[in-house]
Amino acid sequence: MSVPEAIPFLDLITPHVELEPELTAVFRQALHSASFIGGSMVEDFEEAFADFCSVRQAIAVSSGTDALRFALMASGIRQGDVVLTVPHTFIATTEAISQAGALPEFIDVEEKTYNISVEKLQEYLEFHCSRDVSGKLISHRSNRPVTAIVPVHLYGQMADMDRIMALADEYGLMVVEDACQAHGAEYFSQRLNCWVKAGAMGRAAAFSFYPGKNLGACGEAGAVTTNDPSIADSIRVLRDHGQARKYYHSVEGYNGRLDAIQAGLLRVKLQHLAKWNAQRRQHAAQYNGLLADFDGVVCPYEPAWSRSVYHLYVIRTPDRDGLMRHLKDAGIGTGIHYPVPLHMQSAYAWLNYQVDDFPVASRVATEIVSLPMFPQLIAEQQKRVAEAICSFTERKSIKPWREFESAVALSS
Repeated sequence: MSVPEAIPFLDLITPHVELEPELTAVFRQALHSASFIGGSMVEDFEEAFADFCSVRQAIAVSSGTDALRFALMASGIRQGDVVLTVPHTFIATTEAISQAGALPEFIDVEEKTYNISVEKLQEYLEFHCSRDVSGKLISHRSNRPVTAIVPVHLYGQMADMDRIMALADEYGLMVVEDACQAHGAEYFSQRLNCWVKAGAMGRAAAFSFYPGKNLGACGEAGAVTTNDPSIADSIRVLRDHGQARKYYHSVEGYNGRLDAIQAGLLRVKLQHLAKWNAQRRQHAAQYNGLLADFDGVVCPYEPAWSRSVYHLYVIRTPDRDGLMRHLKDAGIGTGIHYPVPLHMQSAYAWLNYQVDDFPVASRVATEIVSLPMFPQLIAEQQKRVAEAICSFTERKSIKPWREFESAVALSS
């Protein structure tokens, strides 16, 4: 009896093989022109990505972390400011905040979307802050000025931006989007009465092109999008050692430029991104149908105002570790994003948070598992994944999710 071929969590080989002639042509162009830093390939990608995001400008940088750090700095974040974000995200979000000189303080996430809870954000602003004599909004926790919100568009789905922007306007805060997982995601804005793409609503937004992202480079890469030309100009200076003109340094900057080859590769891939995102949405719908009636499993929730691009397809189950072992035995790759919330990471022990300070983030971190998701996934592979999950839930003594969900609601 033949052993079924393994199903990878992520397939980065197939799309690169499919695009090999176009990608190798980029490398040849760079070799023949000796244009490795800056130049037309970077500028062409910046223009194309800005157009894709429906913004005025995109500034290519060396990573998503640099993108968020530069976006915060260019937006006016200063040493000692407080920036609000979520504990359920990759540490790059808070690294960028800290490296910009600010202090991260956390807001819990929603039960269904895992994005920032607008209710908890409003509660924080109303009851955990006050104005000083100068009118600055001061955090009771740190006694520092609160100046910005970084909503993370997690797993490819945008946060509830209208309500976030309304609170930001009310309290005089800046909004910088962490769109590192949301290339092409959309949000229907009642304020604007139209669909808006990730990266186009805040003062600026950060994107990562890490290889596994929906739009991934063949190495490290990132970009900032903005409609503010002063922010764009500032980031171009920051990324290039503080110089707008060679050898004339207005500030002390960074080496945060994007390689021309990576820009050229991204420009090729960008032409396929809309199709790849559509395929991810189709796969998500297929998963939703296959897993709809499984006991002990909850599928991703997509509000009516959202068009997720499913960077990840994340389910929840009470016995996450058992399910992962079962799928591994069946030759199916999985992932966890993210097993330890940031407020419980050793790197942030000095912030003195407790596990139950953010109960939803702490709880989902023990239950989430990411299933195989990539554009080239085929229906037969998804069926095998669903069959393996079904065989696990049938042989395990797990109460139905509707009961588990009620217990969660009661406990919170």
